Amino acid sequence: MSHGSSEEGGLSQAAPNVNTQELLDNPTQPVATPRDQVPPTVDEASPSSTSSFEMIDMESGPSPYREVQPHWFFCRLADDNASWVPFSRKDSDKLENASYTGKEQEGEVVIAVEGERYDVRVKERKRYAVYWQQGPTEVRRCTWFYKGDKDTRFMPYPEDFSQRLEEAFMIAVTLNEWKRKLEFPTGETVILHNPKLMMQYQPIGLQDEWVSSPSEQTRPRTVKRGVNNISVEIPDGEPEKVDHLVFMVHGIGPACDLRFRSIIQCVNDFRSASLSLLTSHYKRAEQDGQIGRVEFLPVNWHSALHGDATGVDEDIQRITLPSISRLRHFTNDTLLDLFFYNSPTYCQTIVDTVASEINMLHTLFKKRHSDFNGAVSVVGHSLGSLILFDLLTNQRNGSRKAREAVPSGEPLDLNCDTLQQTLSRLGLQQYLDTLQAENLDLESLALCQDGDLKDLGIPLGPRKKILDYVRKKCLSQAFKTRAVHLPEGLQVPPQMTSNSDGNESSGSTMQQSQFHRAQSVTSAVDYEYFDVGIGQTNGGIAKGQVSIDYPQLAFHPQTFFAFGSPIGMFLTVRGLKHIDPNYSFPTCKSFYNIYHPYDPVAYRLEPMIVTEVDLEPMLIPHHKGRKRMHLELKDSFTRMSMDVLGSLRTAWQSFSRIPVAALPPVDEGDAAREGDLHEIQASAAVTSSAKKEEKSAHFWTKIMEWPRALHKHYFQGKPGW
Repeated sequence: MSHGSSEEGGLSQAAPNVNTQELLDNPTQPVATPRDQVPPTVDEASPSSTSSFEMIDMESGPSPYREVQPHWFFCRLADDNASWVPFSRKDSDKLENASYTGKEQEGEVVIAVEGERYDVRVKERKRYAVYWQQGPTEVRRCTWFYKGDKDTRFMPYPEDFSQRLEEAFMIAVTLNEWKRKLEFPTGETVILHNPKLMMQYQPIGLQDEWVSSPSEQTRPRTVKRGVNNISVEIPDGEPEKVDHLVFMVHGIGPACDLRFRSIIQCVNDFRSASLSLLTSHYKRAEQDGQIGRVEFLPVNWHSALHGDATGVDEDIQRITLPSISRLRHFTNDTLLDLFFYNSPTYCQTIVDTVASEINMLHTLFKKRHSDFNGAVSVVGHSLGSLILFDLLTNQRNGSRKAREAVPSGEPLDLNCDTLQQTLSRLGLQQYLDTLQAENLDLESLALCQDGDLKDLGIPLGPRKKILDYVRKKCLSQAFKTRAVHLPEGLQVPPQMTSNSDGNESSGSTMQQSQFHRAQSVTSAVDYEYFDVGIGQTNGGIAKGQVSIDYPQLAFHPQTFFAFGSPIGMFLTVRGLKHIDPNYSFPTCKSFYNIYHPYDPVAYRLEPMIVTEVDLEPMLIPHHKGRKRMHLELKDSFTRMSMDVLGSLRTAWQSFSRIPVAALPPVDEGDAAREGDLHEIQASAAVTSSAKKEEKSAHFWTKIMEWPRALHKHYFQGKPGW
């Protein structure tokens, strides 16, 4: 292949246009190219010079044509920017096989990808989320890619565009004729210089959309064929086996971190970190199939609370002041979730949404993973941990022993009220016939649940009134007769009191003491019959906690993880001062309160359980064996301060040394007087040196203690601080 010089500034000459369709119809027809024309080359000084291209071996002979290996990508939208992400090798192979076999099928072909969290409709070229609400994203079978000077990664061409490029490439390789120019209806031009150098030139009319200055209008795009010729990281794929399922509940607001990412994005990071640890720490066990992966699924309740169903956003917006609109929007969308959770109406909405979402996701996961037999855990961040805490404390599995609180052979008189009197007091006489038709009296009514009365056709309002009244009466009478027997390990020990005569008594005084103490202990509660939360024993509502109907989970969680949790603060505000060390969740075995020491909304919980001993929190080891970032920064600053102070001390000591004066020689007659003078000067020097060293030591002592003195002067020494 001959070479010729090119003019300065770009391509010297382009080959005549070639109709690829004619070449495909008659591939043996030679292409008419003037032999006296010099083939175009690229000048080194041109904007499309070889400085931005790869070094090309022009002497290598033509290689036979091989079909390009495709790889499947999906589009990811983030902050109005579209990026194309490759599927794993396993998922790409499944999609490629389905695309061939699906041509013979009439209906749509659906392939589960990414751990079966997404479904790809192959013919539609769309990717749909399974476990959360997310718009469909585009999917491409990619073979050709391009990248501009300012692009950070290669972008795939559309499939029809790639097909035309592949056809032209096949003709060029078969005929060993290059320098071909492909013109597209959109105005783009692609020149195939050789197998390793292919460029795309944008038309001037379209360049204004993707360049920032006129000087960039002559810069072409680099074109690559096949995913193996571009720099992209393609994962191998996730293990199919799942050992553990984790549901993650977010906190206040729609954003979950300082980068204002959604719960879906943050959970994706958890999943990626888990897979990375699985590969780095348990690679051999994973390859042998001994262990599987951990699946994380997000639970979103914020959208249900602020959606059109509740209308709360419209109500809040009508009373919101127009000033500082951004700050007020942040307050309404984020901080108000704390107040919503303390409202009976919206707290019921939040709890119902969390429980229904978890149950729905659990059912859907079991349906898609029929062989799953691993454990299930829940994670709550910030307010989400409090929601799970209240939900788990009101599960009913652990209250079977409390059902024996009322002996079966001893009916409750409920202050000698009859069912008719009770309904008359509540203003619900119209439901007397309905209850009597089922042979219900007050004793059996105390054993009913909300679903039982709902099956009888009683509306929600009357149901709540009846159940609340009956349960309050039952609990009040049970404490008067001491008929409530708590589960083992959750009982409050009796306290002996002394009367004015110094005699110990355990009558009504002991019962009253036990009753008041039980108000601040979590154990004296029957979660099934009294619909109460942690710390309630008087038949009413715990201090600061709303009265709602807590739904039940469809499974028993193995572990509850609280991240940056304010549970301890909320329990304290509700009036709870102590948690029985023997208390446990009715359906959950383990609980971990995990927090960062600099998290402003995180609180400890163990001081409420063990009040006698000040237990230090346990530091979680880093998975890479190093210290946490805040501890490394603390050690670095300590070393830096010590080095700086040491250097200053050495410099000050060198400056404070007294120089020895050089005395001129003296006569022999003055030797005696010179000796006396030397002794006097030496004594004075020693005294002066000792004073200066003492002064220097005092100075450095003040330097080292200046923060404490400054704090004492400004914060302790002045009145009012």
